[in-house]
Amino acid sequence: MNVRADTQEAEPAYRWVIVFAAAAMLALSMGQLVNGLSVFFIPLELEFGWQRGAIAFINTAGLLGMAFGGILMGAIADRVSIRAVCLFGGLVVGVCVLAAAWANSLWQLYVLFFLAGAFGGGALFAPLIALVGGWFRAGAGLAIGIASAGQAVGQGGVPFGTAFLIDALGWRGAFVALGLISLAVLVTLAFFMRDPPKRSASAVAREDESKPLPVVVVVVWLSAATILCCTCMSVPLVHLVPLIQGQGISAPDASGVLFVLLLAAIAGRVAFGKLADMVGAIPAYLTASLWQTSLVFVFTQIGDLETFYAFAPVYGFGYAGVMTSLLITIRELTPASQRGGATGVITAFGWLGHGLGGYQGGLCFDLTGAYTLSFANAAFAGILNLLVVGSLFVTVRRRTERRALAVP
Repeated sequence: MNVRADTQEAEPAYRWVIVFAAAAMLALSMGQLVNGLSVFFIPLELEFGWQRGAIAFINTAGLLGMAFGGILMGAIADRVSIRAVCLFGGLVVGVCVLAAAWANSLWQLYVLFFLAGAFGGGALFAPLIALVGGWFRAGAGLAIGIASAGQAVGQGGVPFGTAFLIDALGWRGAFVALGLISLAVLVTLAFFMRDPPKRSASAVAREDESKPLPVVVVVVWLSAATILCCTCMSVPLVHLVPLIQGQGISAPDASGVLFVLLLAAIAGRVAFGKLADMVGAIPAYLTASLWQTSLVFVFTQIGDLETFYAFAPVYGFGYAGVMTSLLITIRELTPASQRGGATGVITAFGWLGHGLGGYQGGLCFDLTGAYTLSFANAAFAGILNLLVVGSLFVTVRRRTERRALAVP
């Protein structure tokens, strides 16, 4: 009887409210900040004559903001109420996106999206992922997979819906609509956020002692891996829509391909979360990284809409597992007391990688007039990531085996 009560206390039903509310917040916020600007490329290019690399740097500015802000806000989330952090983040995202409707120069968009990333996205991504993991003692991989699947919904749904908003309202009207929706939804959902139940000091100490590597080593190692895998994944996320439009395909159809890719990513994130629970986080991370790296360059070899639609879900299912598996790896290798800060630092390098990949994609297009080099660079970054993650896997396995042999 006492065991049952302890189990119920350790795994309260409210944890699933946290999971799905976090998924919705990540869908709306990350859908705008990670790749939502992809459908604004051509409208801004047509109105202002800006080069594509310069427009891509708006997205990069937001990701740089999330990189630096994630470190700060992740550390703050380890110390203050998660509800306050999420309220602040939701307000910043909504206000900055709304203000973007009145921008008339690139520097204004750079500043607004940097602020939205630093104090909006930075207050939401790492703290929410750490929060979800903190509510689960078992099955955390599936829970994080579901929460991160929300991001995939947003990364497909937000650009897809925004393309129709732009057609109906123009790019300024689309920013107004997105800002108002963000304020209404993100602020409301922030009130559902609660800190996880407190655990005993002895239980926390036992968990901390079981980690195979010091937290500083884990943060450095995973930061190196993350900047590479995110450099790879950001190229199709940011440039797939304009790549397809370059084939003479309309913006709604092109964004529809991205939507299909990220619909498959929803299933992929959940599936790789479950896979991580079954085989371990790092093997799942390696599998997803290999999938992404092997297929990313294929996009440049496709020339018709039907093939884009057929290939997109194949790529999307496997690519989606990269971020999910990374987040579960962070949870598996870091102590709970430092997890928010560690997640913030590691994901900061992910946003830097997203910014780097997106920017080099636009820059290489400006230099060559094609996306071939952009996607080739993405594949090369993926290969380097596989080497880094593979060496981490070998090191952790050896350390674990040595500990097992040392136990009498």
